[in-house]
Amino acid sequence: MPAPDDARLQTLFITQWFDPEPGALRGLPLARWLMRRGHDVEVLTGFPNYPGGRVYDGYRQQFRQREVMDGVPVVRVPLYPSHDRNPLARVANYAGFALSASTIGLASVKRADVAFVYHPPATIGLPAVVLRALRGTPYVLHIADMWPESVVESGMAGGSRARKWLERAIAGWCNVIYRQASAITVLSPGFQRLLVERGVPEEKIHIVYNWTDEEIFRPVARDEALAAKLGVAGKFVVCYAGNLGQFQAIDTVLDAAALVADQEDIVVLIAGTGQAEGDLRARAERMGLRNVVFTGRLPTNEMPAVNALADVQLVHLRDLPFFAATVPSKTQVALASGRPVLMCVAGDAATIIQHAGAGLTAPPENAEAMAAAIRQLHNESPEARAAMGERGRRYYLDHMGLDTGGHQMDQLLRRVARGTSAVPAQGYRPMNS
Repeated sequence: MPAPDDARLQTLFITQWFDPEPGALRGLPLARWLMRRGHDVEVLTGFPNYPGGRVYDGYRQQFRQREVMDGVPVVRVPLYPSHDRNPLARVANYAGFALSASTIGLASVKRADVAFVYHPPATIGLPAVVLRALRGTPYVLHIADMWPESVVESGMAGGSRARKWLERAIAGWCNVIYRQASAITVLSPGFQRLLVERGVPEEKIHIVYNWTDEEIFRPVARDEALAAKLGVAGKFVVCYAGNLGQFQAIDTVLDAAALVADQEDIVVLIAGTGQAEGDLRARAERMGLRNVVFTGRLPTNEMPAVNALADVQLVHLRDLPFFAATVPSKTQVALASGRPVLMCVAGDAATIIQHAGAGLTAPPENAEAMAAAIRQLHNESPEARAAMGERGRRYYLDHMGLDTGGHQMDQLLRRVARGTSAVPAQGYRPMNS
């Protein structure tokens, strides 16, 4: 029976990744926000292992684990922990969670009025489809990463024949979960355009920009002791904070660092970890880059202090067509932190920085352009850079904040629970076909 407007809504989150894993933007902050506004949220997720591929300290894989995080009930089910470059290991990671969530997980959670399903990976759609079939629970699908492009471009598919087969298989599965979803949310206008090209009705797709954890990421005072500890005291700091993987193409950042090495007060701070970290450290050493500092993985609660050291926050992705339709989550972190941004991602992300007046843009995978932009920002006055940061934070609060996005999600989840948002999808068509 559809939930009335004034009823507390039983809302189930289904997501492979959740707090304390980084990047769970629509995880605990959204769950807390919704609970304060009439939702009883329960979360079905896995044991935290991203991005290192090892289960976090304090957790132990078991048949099922229940915990409460800031008042939000969380059910964790087992998975194969992995985030390395081995395709079979990644398949085991994705498929393993999908299967355990569809069996152990669904048997362990309460009956819900509506489910919120966070993709990637697309395999997360399996428990959602099973839940809809068994209990009739409608779901809202959030797409934060475009599949199959992100998979086939990662190199997991191997040769061209395998790549074509994998693309068709993933596209077929995406058709199923798009069609079964009562509504779809995306993080940018570009994602909406891609889905419409693939046959998803435009009225089924809702743009809800990502936010960040606003209790953590906000302007804080510069910590000179931390700057000294990291070796960046007295320097102009260009900070890249986030995953070090194939899609981030941090090789380009190292090349840009080499091009500005003559400016002795410029340092590039790389805060994060990922599949490519070892290779990047080795490459920086071979290049003799004394102006690059790697921090390794840092706890999320330490990142505001690291961000505060940044004279410029750098955002970079590979030069791939589908990235022009995305807005990397580092964008919101940088804007909310009040730091100037150097956006080296084409399309929607660059447009946001330009509209906000929050920094500069440069084409992706172009070390010369990145280096030139770094020099330009370095030559700006501290007051001009501070004004960029202030404009960026205001833009974030006005257009991307949790209150804005949470209100959109609350209204959409209630509409779906009432049964007023179902529009059938027509099927997948490859991009640029």
